[in-house]
Amino acid sequence: MTTKVYPNAAAALDGLLRDNILIASGGFGICGIPERLIDAVEASGVKGLTVASNNAAIDNMGLGKLLRTRQIRKMISSYIGGNKEFERQYLTGELEVEFTPQGTLAERMRAGGAGIPGFYTKTGVGTLVAEGKPTMEFDGEEYVLERAIVADVALVKAWKADTSGNVVFRKTARNFNVPVATCGKTCVVEVEEIVEPGALDSDAIHLPGVYVHRIICGAPYDKQIEFRTTRTTDVG
Repeated sequence: MTTKVYPNAAAALDGLLRDNILIASGGFGICGIPERLIDAVEASGVKGLTVASNNAAIDNMGLGKLLRTRQIRKMISSYIGGNKEFERQYLTGELEVEFTPQGTLAERMRAGGAGIPGFYTKTGVGTLVAEGKPTMEFDGEEYVLERAIVADVALVKAWKADTSGNVVFRKTARNFNVPVATCGKTCVVEVEEIVEPGALDSDAIHLPGVYVHRIICGAPYDKQIEFRTTRTTDVG
């Protein structure tokens, strides 16, 4: 049987990357971002990418690295957040941005994984989000049609996986990673630990192995803090 376990990120992405593809990437800020896989995308030199992700992390981290190298042509995101380069490229017209409400973005990915081509939602009706999109009335209320997202490659960060691809996330690092994984034609997951089948509680699996095509162990990881906040305490 062909193994799903690869020695490193570059090997796991071999044959998957090319210019102008759509990549879905997990994470929220810098929590649960597939940093080893993103580094490998950067090293590959592919360009013209469309990336669907909640945001683009922060400057020079995660997807921020691909913005810095101008490898991303378009972002499908919920917000710009604390990434100044993301903001700069958007305001200067260097980067195309398709703003999508967070819940809608998650559902667009989930729909793509479920084989649903689109769905109607009230979110965004009457705003810029709905411009150019079909609308329909249900029970006297207007809804806007949102198309599903189906990515060429899904990049996911998790806590543990077994060699069959069954995956467990740790707390809030799960965030967008599950819908990202399911919407990808090929799903590549980086984890902190790979175990043998049966080592994970079958009732605690967050992402079944049927969705996972390739796995790497990216450990060890540095603990990154997005915004470090301190205060001076008077002692007297």
